[in-house]
Amino acid sequence: MRQRRRRGLLRWFPLGSVLALLLGWAAGLVWFVRVADRTEPAPPHADGIVALTGGASRVETALHLLAEGRAAWLLVSGIGPGPDLATLAKRSLVDAAPLAARIELGRQATSTRGNAEETAAWVQAKHIHSLIVVTAWYHMPRALTELARAVPGVVLYPAPVEPEGSHAPDLAMARLLVEEYSKYLAARLDLTALVPERPPIPARSARPG
Repeated sequence: MRQRRRRGLLRWFPLGSVLALLLGWAAGLVWFVRVADRTEPAPPHADGIVALTGGASRVETALHLLAEGRAAWLLVSGIGPGPDLATLAKRSLVDAAPLAARIELGRQATSTRGNAEETAAWVQAKHIHSLIVVTAWYHMPRALTELARAVPGVVLYPAPVEPEGSHAPDLAMARLLVEEYSKYLAARLDLTALVPERPPIPARSARPG
């Protein structure tokens, strides 16, 4: 009888462990959404601004912050081979000419970790000690995690962007949050170092077109 009871407990133990892990993961997801979606104060003046591309309104927000005098320098990281500064500024309704010498279009990064590495090289070159980080609100925790690792000692001020529809209670947004939370956990565990970066595109400094 005692052996049967022990075998029964052993059969339940893996199931209990799985349930505990699922509950912990779900609780972490709820925490992640609350932290990511919290309201941040307007960033103070900083040495630089970095916009992590990959979604709507990020570059536009960063350009407006630079035009408002919130920082001396701007890096648009992971912009890819296509857009030039004139195109980006036109979309943002910002006059590019007086800002061009203070902006760099980083074309090497193809991931958030790549953004952080690209930012680290730029931060060192510009002697930057404080940085406004512009990205989507749901991407901000992962971005800050990777940046904090890449630029230790640099003060990071989040400036989250809210893309249209990003708070819609639908299946697509739920899937995005689950994926982002999973990627955030991988970043926290430094597992993103195991994923090779795609071949970089040579970076070039921004110039008005």
